[in-house]
Amino acid sequence: MPNEKSYEKALETSNAIQQDLAVHPQSYTMLTGDRPTGRLHLGHYFGTLKERVRLQNMGISTNIVIADYQVITDRDTTEHIADNVYNMVIDYLACGIDPDKTMIFTHSAIPAENQLMLPFLSLLTEAEMERNPTVKAEQEASGHALTGLLLTYPVHQACDILFCKGNIVPVGRDQLPHIEATNKIAHRFNARYGNVFPEVNGLLTSMPLLPGLDGRKMSKSYGNAISLCMDEQQTAKLIKKSKTDSERMITFDPEARPGVSALLTTAGICLNRDPQEIAEEIGNAGSGALKSLVIDAVNSYFEPIRAKRRELEQDMSYIKDVLHQGNARACAKAEQTLAEVREAMGMVY
Repeated sequence: MPNEKSYEKALETSNAIQQDLAVHPQSYTMLTGDRPTGRLHLGHYFGTLKERVRLQNMGISTNIVIADYQVITDRDTTEHIADNVYNMVIDYLACGIDPDKTMIFTHSAIPAENQLMLPFLSLLTEAEMERNPTVKAEQEASGHALTGLLLTYPVHQACDILFCKGNIVPVGRDQLPHIEATNKIAHRFNARYGNVFPEVNGLLTSMPLLPGLDGRKMSKSYGNAISLCMDEQQTAKLIKKSKTDSERMITFDPEARPGVSALLTTAGICLNRDPQEIAEEIGNAGSGALKSLVIDAVNSYFEPIRAKRRELEQDMSYIKDVLHQGNARACAKAEQTLAEVREAMGMVY
């Protein structure tokens, strides 16, 4: 986790970039992505997907990696991975990602990108990789042994960003160490071999974290996440069975009343309203009234996205084609960058 001073500097830079994006969108290339470990949910939508669509529609060069190789950083199986990948593409398109404007690709289909790992690994020390908070957190959460892939996770992320000459990455505060690691690699490569890679900056998200329905982090494993692929009935069922408490009066208090407050936050983000105001409006009507309001808010907000999703599900050949075309574009870009790297290193024979 970055200290307060480095965070303030990153926030200042991020704010300046946000101002410049509208003026010089052609100056920016964005890279972001997801691990295909399950279905995308409301936390993903409000946390990252909306922002990706916004950046794409501003005319910024946008790139999304479906990080399939990263599934095995802390898991011993790739069961269901193809299904997860295809459903991720469906979710992207349903939420407004345009494959003509945004390059969607998978790690495993881009050999030249992964080949950048070799020179990049020589530019970070073992201690620098081990200090990365995500490496520590992922290992502790999984209880898995520290694999070589998990240890080099920050280097692989640098490959994702730098192969397409990405210079902005939408991140939360806890992901800033990845930007720092990427810049160390870029700076050291440029100093050692020649100027190939750009400076990378984190585009800090201002969106508050959307909790799961029980107030904990939204996660499929907790059973507290509304997935984008759920229909209206499944959504209603999940919200109805979410735990609140015995107090009838509805108040917004995330610490003392996590379940009630999570529902209020969900309604607030879908209705673009203050959760506190919603709580005051419901008052003594109780959790039943609150849950009804949340069901209506979520189902109304996601109605057009779900309609688009149902349409896309009927044309899997199109979904596969989107991925094949994105992979082809990414391969061409990665091969071009790898050629520049080999030339800078004097490895053209």
